[in-house]
Amino acid sequence: MRLAAGLAAARAVSGLARATGRGGGTSLPGKVLTRVEPHAIERLSRRLARGSVVISATNGKTTTAAMVSSVLERTGVQLVHNRAGANMVGGVASALAAAARHGGRTVDGDLGLFEVDEFWLGPVVEELEPRALLLSNLFRDQLDRYGELDTIADRWAELVARYRSKLVLNADDPLVADLGRHDDALYFGVEDDALALPELQHASDSKHCRRCGHAYVYETIYLAHLGRYHCPNCGQKRPDQAVIARDVELRGIRSAAFTLDALGTTHRVELPLPGLYNVYNALGAAALCLALDVPLAQVVAGLEAVAPAFGRAETLDLGGRATSILLVKNPAGANEVLRTLTLEGHDLDVFGVLNDRTADGRDVSWVWDADWEVLAPHVRRMTCSGTRAAELALRMKYAGVDPARLRVVERLESGLDAALADGDGPLFVLPTYTAMLELRELLTRRGQATEYWR
Repeated sequence: MRLAAGLAAARAVSGLARATGRGGGTSLPGKVLTRVEPHAIERLSRRLARGSVVISATNGKTTTAAMVSSVLERTGVQLVHNRAGANMVGGVASALAAAARHGGRTVDGDLGLFEVDEFWLGPVVEELEPRALLLSNLFRDQLDRYGELDTIADRWAELVARYRSKLVLNADDPLVADLGRHDDALYFGVEDDALALPELQHASDSKHCRRCGHAYVYETIYLAHLGRYHCPNCGQKRPDQAVIARDVELRGIRSAAFTLDALGTTHRVELPLPGLYNVYNALGAAALCLALDVPLAQVVAGLEAVAPAFGRAETLDLGGRATSILLVKNPAGANEVLRTLTLEGHDLDVFGVLNDRTADGRDVSWVWDADWEVLAPHVRRMTCSGTRAAELALRMKYAGVDPARLRVVERLESGLDAALADGDGPLFVLPTYTAMLELRELLTRRGQATEYWR
């Protein structure tokens, strides 16, 4: 009775949210549902014939889940998926509630595919008990909310020790790879020395062995602290990967390509998403799908057919200008976006939106750790908006951008209009998380973007 009552209340809240124009109800219905029936996620997920899989990481959860969805839907699997990116308990419960039928006695779907916030992974996994768990990376993010990385890593270690989910882990991230020390995990990673960075970036986070505390020695660094490493004290080293990206080709914000080496077979993958970070997302998605026994050819086809989620390298036509939106929310992620943008050449028009709302983290000092210096020589004009617009402009000044090329317009809508009006070439939008959501709402009102959360 509680489940049926909770579902009725959740649907009423969702309908009210839509009717009043306050979003599409990606989290609130689930919050209402779990208030009425605290174990609604457990009860509804049991109705999924093929169980559930869960994806968590600091960066790339939404895109990786979209890739997995693109693959699995080609196989005829009907997914229950929190595809709008609401990834806490409320978002997972909302996705299940939307698929529930007959008061929760049935669920319209075969398999649950859920991206889950790294801090909320424990409570969600406890309810779902997923058959497979993909853990992709841990980067420093919102220290005022989550604390240091070791806090999250310790929670994850306790979690994987309690549940028998098949683990799919990023071998190149020492914090994540170490989670598989007692399990038969499936590891993925990059093997391409042409991508190697000359040294650890300032944004690198995992520098010491979790087993003995000694500093790692890196033979190759690909992205932040991801690479080929070993501990000279206790011998801990990067595990052998079963799913590997070789011969990676990065093509600016348009696309990337790599050779997928898995199960003794190689396939060239033409990925319609940019950057090495998306190559890692694709590797994680491929490894998870292979763990679910999806044929490799279908994995490749699904990766090549994936479409970007809003704000994750999607390009829109706004007033005749090609406008690419690339989420930046922490130093490691920002650095990869900036590195990708430098491949676009010089005289770039940039619209940066820095917010310090709760979902962004109140502490925006991370912008001083990101390597904006690599982008500075490429900037023709940068418009800065958001609640901390002035601080972003100051950071760009110290990165080397001539102040005459910088403009501060705090309101997002006015800033976007100003940035669009000043030029006719491509515009690159770099929003933080809540700024991305505000931009999505703005463009939806203007009829320039799909309402992804509906």
